[in-house]
Parts: sequence; C-alpha cells; structure tokens
Amino acid sequence: MKKKYAYKITLLFITLFCAFNFGFGQSIFDNLIEGTNPNTANPYTTGQSVNGNIAVSGIGRGSGITGFNANNRYNAQNWSNSFDSNDYFYFTITPNSGYKIDFTSFVYSGQASSTGPTNFAFRSSLDGFATNIGTPTDTGTTINLSASAYQNITGSITFRFYGWGGSSGSGTFSINDFTFNGTVTALQCPTTTTYTSLSGWSNGLPNSLTKSVIINDSYTTTPTTNITACSLTVNAGAILTVSNGTYVEVENDVNVSGEIYVDTQGAFVQKDNAGTFNLIGAGTSSVHKVTALKQKWYYYTYWSSPVVGETIENAFPNTDGDRRFSFNGANFLDQHSVGTTNGIPDDIDDDNNDWETAYGPDVMLPGIGYAATSGRLGIYPSTDSADFIGKFNTGDVPVGIAYNPLNTLFSWNFIGNPYPSAIDFEAFYTANSGVVEGLAYFWSQASPPLSSNPGNQLLNFSLNDYAIYSVGIGAGTKGGGPDTPTKYIPSGQGFFIPSKASGTATFTNTMRRADISSNSQFFKNTKTKSKTISLANANKLWVNLTSDNGVFGQILVGYVDGATNGLDGLTYDAPKVPSQVPATVYWLIKGSSKKFAIQGKAANSIHPDEIIKLGFKTTINVATLYTLSIDQLQGDFLTGNTVYLIDHLLNKVHDLSATNYAFTSAVGEFNDRFEIGFNAQALSTNDALLNNNSLKIVELQDDFVQFSTTNQLSIKAVYIYDLLGRQLYSFKGESKTEVYRLSHLKNSIYLAKVELSNGAIVTKKTVKK
Repeated sequence: MKKKYAYKITLLFITLFCAFNFGFGQSIFDNLIEGTNPNTANPYTTGQSVNGNIAVSGIGRGSGITGFNANNRYNAQNWSNSFDSNDYFYFTITPNSGYKIDFTSFVYSGQASSTGPTNFAFRSSLDGFATNIGTPTDTGTTINLSASAYQNITGSITFRFYGWGGSSGSGTFSINDFTFNGTVTALQCPTTTTYTSLSGWSNGLPNSLTKSVIINDSYTTTPTTNITACSLTVNAGAILTVSNGTYVEVENDVNVSGEIYVDTQGAFVQKDNAGTFNLIGAGTSSVHKVTALKQKWYYYTYWSSPVVGETIENAFPNTDGDRRFSFNGANFLDQHSVGTTNGIPDDIDDDNNDWETAYGPDVMLPGIGYAATSGRLGIYPSTDSADFIGKFNTGDVPVGIAYNPLNTLFSWNFIGNPYPSAIDFEAFYTANSGVVEGLAYFWSQASPPLSSNPGNQLLNFSLNDYAIYSVGIGAGTKGGGPDTPTKYIPSGQGFFIPSKASGTATFTNTMRRADISSNSQFFKNTKTKSKTISLANANKLWVNLTSDNGVFGQILVGYVDGATNGLDGLTYDAPKVPSQVPATVYWLIKGSSKKFAIQGKAANSIHPDEIIKLGFKTTINVATLYTLSIDQLQGDFLTGNTVYLIDHLLNKVHDLSATNYAFTSAVGEFNDRFEIGFNAQALSTNDALLNNNSLKIVELQDDFVQFSTTNQLSIKAVYIYDLLGRQLYSFKGESKTEVYRLSHLKNSIYLAKVELSNGAIVTKKTVKK
C-alpha cells in the first residue's frame, strides 16, 4: 500500500504539471484503479470518474495479452518480444451528441516486472494507430495531447498503449492509474445539413445557430436561397458560387477543399472573429469585381484586396507597370500651393512623394488602398475587372494611420475594405473615431487629366471627381459621376479618409454586412428628385450645379443631431477639396473662409425663416448658361415646404422646388449673390421697395446719373454691374438722393444694386443711353 500511495502522489504532481504546461484542461476521465485484482474485468470501469458529457470504455486490453492478478493496478502478461498489434491496453472516449473534446494530456503511472516489456508506444485511432504520441515509459509520464489533431473531437477516439520486448509470456506490465485531461464543450454547430444536387439539403435548410453546412455538389445562391450557416465546409469537386445580389453568412469556421467564387455584387461574411477560413489541399476561393463604365483606359479605379497574398500583377495583369500605385500617407505634406512657397495649402503634396509605384510582385496588403488603370489596349467606353484569388480575409485587420499636424487642410490616408463583403463605414468610424475623421472620399472619375488642374504632373486629374460620404450627416454627395455614395463600402473598394491622429484603425467582422443590397454597387443611381424619408427623418437637401458646357457639382446640407450652425469639424462639415474646376458651388459657414461640400446644421434650427448662404465661383470666360437645381429632398420639413433661391444680383426670388434656376455670370467668386430659404417674404429684401417707384434712376447730362428713394431711407452704397455680373462701379452714399458719373457706360443695359440705410438692397435693370 505504501507503494500505491507513492504512485498517487506522483500522479497528482504530474497532473498539476500538465495543467500548467499544456493548457488549462482538467480531468475528463480518470481512474485510481484501487481494489483486488482489477484485471478480472475487461474492460475495467470500477471507480472511474467521467465527465458527464462523454462516454468511455474504461481501461481494457487487446486480444494478445491476458490479465494477471495484482491489487490496485490493471496488470497483464504475455507481452511479445517484438511489436504485436494485439498487445495493448486501450481507452475509448466518445463525446455525447452536440459536444466536442479538446484534449490536453494523458497522465499515468505504470509498473513492469523484471521480465516485462521494455518498449512502449502510445497511439490513436485517428490515423489507424500508425503514429507514436509522446514517449511513454514503464513507470509513467505525461503525454502531450494538445496538438491540433486531438482538438475538436466530435466522434469516438480510441487510444492504445502498446508494450513489447520482455520475456515472452512471463513478464507483466500494468497501468496503475491514469487521467485524460482536457475540456468538453458544447459544439458551436451541433447538427449538420449536407447539400447534394440530387437530394437538396439532407437535414433541412441551413441556419446560423445550430447547423454545420456541407456543400457536397456545386451550389449557386439566389436572392431566395442565400446561405446562413453555423460553420461551412465545401468539399472537393464542389463549387459554391455567391452570385450578384446574394450572400453567404457563416458564424464560425470555413473549410474549403473545393471552390468558393464570389461575384461582383455578392457578399461572403464570417461573423465570429475567432472563426478561421481554411483552404485545404487544392481548395480555392476568389472574388470577381467589375467596375463601372470607364470612358478611357487612363481612368483610375481605387481597389483593395479581399484575399490573403494576392499580388499586384495577378490582380491587374493588363495594367501597365507605371499605372499601379499605392499611397504613403506619412509622406503627404501640404503647406503651399504647387510650385510655390506661398504658405497657401492646395491639398497637393508639396514634394511629390505621396504616391508610390506598386510593383508587380508586391503583395496587396489587407486594408490598404491601391489605384490602377485599365490596359491601354481595348475598346472604350468599357468596364474593367479584377480577380482576387486566395484565402478570404477575416477577423481583425489593423491598418496604420498617418497624421501630420503641419497639414492645415487634411492628412490623407488611402485604405480599403479588406473583406469579400460590404462594410458599414459608420461602424468603422465609430470603432476608430480616435484616429480618423467621419468622412470617406471615393474616386468617381468623369473627366480627363488636364494641365489646368493643380498637381505635380504635366497633366493632373480633377479633385472635383471625388464623391464624399459624411458620417455626421448620414449621407453623401456625388463626385464626377452620376451616383451618390452610401455608408456601405463594397468589397474590393479603396477610399481616402482624413485622419485626426497617428495610430491604428482596425477593420472587424462586426462591420461586415450580409444582405442583398449593401454590396450591390459602389454608388446608387439617383437620377430624379427623391422625397424618400430615411435616417430618422433628418432633413437634408442636395443642390446641383450644371452648365450647358459640362459643369457639374453637388453640395449637401443636413439638419442632424450633434451638429451646430457653426463649424463642427470634418465629421459634419466637409470642405470642398481645392480644385481649379471651371465652376463650382459651395456652402459658406460663418467664421470660416473655407468652401464646404457638406454642411451640418443643428436639427432644430430649420424653420420657415431659415436662410442658407450659397457661394458660387467660375473661371469660364465664354458665354455659359448655369443651372441650380434640387437633386434630392429628405425629411418632413423639406418635403413639406417650398425651397426658394434668391439671386441678390438680379433681386429675384425663385421657387426652386418647382423649376430649376438658370443664370449667367461673369468670371469671379460670388459669395453674396445666392441664398436658399423657405419663406419668400423673408428672402425678399422689402416688398415695398420692389415697387418700380421706390427707387428712381434718372439719366442727367454728361454721363451723370441720379439715384433717389421715394421713402425716408437714405442711400448707403450703389454698385453697378453689367449683365454678366461684372462689377463696373462702386460708390458710397449718405442721403436720399445721390448723383454719380458713369462715363464708361455706352448705350448699354446695366444693373444697379442699391444698398439702403436699413440694410435692404434694391436691384433695378436700366439702360444707359
């Protein structure tokens, strides 16, 4: 008995050692084997302790050996001199349905007689008892079972302890006590349904809570046959195609021995960050992306790889090597206008080292943006395509974010969606708001490179071609193309964000979206005025500027919670990217000299007397007809009230809700000409003053002209314009009647803009004879 207790102490020490060195597993099956002649039972189960979620055989022996009497140990004789596949002790362990075993170790103590076996092997049924596990001895040891082969065991597993090399027949060997350490847990996916082309689903439709899905024959998703699965296996020879407008969503692991193919507008989502995506043997996975229509070969697309290990040359084999780029945000520094040291930033890198060539063998890093053109050969307009082949990205994808406080406008970073599904940009911003701003800029090219565009090259693209999405407003504006971005960024899409600090931004599986629309297109077409109410009924107004010679620009104002009527930062107020476009329209915010593409205003500040300042700038010096129009309306107030535009130059109040407003303009910047409001009387300077008799203009001799009012107000200033809006004269005044000499006007029509002492402005058209 003293020797038996010694074995128990040894077993306790070995068990503790195992717990600290091979994980935190605990005993799931053990037996101290105490009593008289345990060998008389085959197998022996008396006194064993077993986890309630598994079934065990006890300790038994193979047909080549026989039991031999000995107390407090399981003893046997007839061990062969050489290895005999029938000479062993065995243990069979089976998890209950819906459970799995993760083994940690096997701990035992043993005892051999002087003529007993001297060689030992511990093996399992997983490979037909072919491979030795650990190094067993006659006195006992700990055998490590933490290898992946002994994890996630869902079926029966048998371990055998072989012995040989003693005196045949007479020698004995016993297992005196043993413990299997590990954990037994409920399966994430306790049931299985398998798809075959002949029978369909073997165990009902898939679901994400309980069913492990096995694709045994080729399967193509449709809008009514999307797959949601607890786990997914695609067997060899089978192709799972995720077609446009459909999705596959998997909670946990994905194992692919066959093929997964995701089309341009399809979505493949893994939800649990702990889930793995595994390509087994010849298994493959790929994402196919097709761009919008490109007018010329040199039109760039912004990309990001949704797979692991894809290279630049494999993704874009037809693109010239000098037309594939990445962007180094740490190198971007903008303190001066291009080619000067004037201290006026223009959103162009001062030393021209921000864009870097992406070389063919370079691996496309997850979460990083890349720019590439089409091939030079081909017929245009046409679409472009890219195939990304490799293991799908899943789980956390960290991306370094650069910030330079010397940049007074933006510190840019070029990143991209790393997953084979759309992501929610608002969720991305919420998770990373400490380092990035709530704006995303999408390249929506619609114009060729020109020497007149600012930049470091001989020909440069227009920065006006960026579409913008604002988290604060919950909406975006069009760029060069006809479509408006949403908060969903599709698979394979690269985009720019401004940063607020250096650090790391992380994409996560929680940002991914599995539905039939979020990955449908980079932009959603909006070709007619819309009165759809969404995003908690926030009031939003989109205004377009167009012209008869190809000008396009769009701005957005939104009345949303969290914004004020002043400057609120980039999450709510998105500045216009500086650009030498021929003509542009923008919002003006009090206290800022910047021009804004998106303006956020306090949600409760919209009312009938609200007035919004609208700026306009043009460099076009030929006759041009411009048009201001409403692109979209959203919200109860805006859809229920008339939107008016006032042209202070012409003193016109126009119902913009009913018709577009056409006008002409001289070259210049006009920040006081236009306003938008919702009350015609509030926008009118003074209805009484609009009467033809309220302001009299009389031509005198020698080019002198008399201006007089018919009320008690005095004239504060008089401005003379031609019909293109060019200011010709500017005079001061202080009385009800003023006389000025207009010697440069020769038989021409002109506009007189008269500012009165109460602040009202009266504009009249007249003719100089």
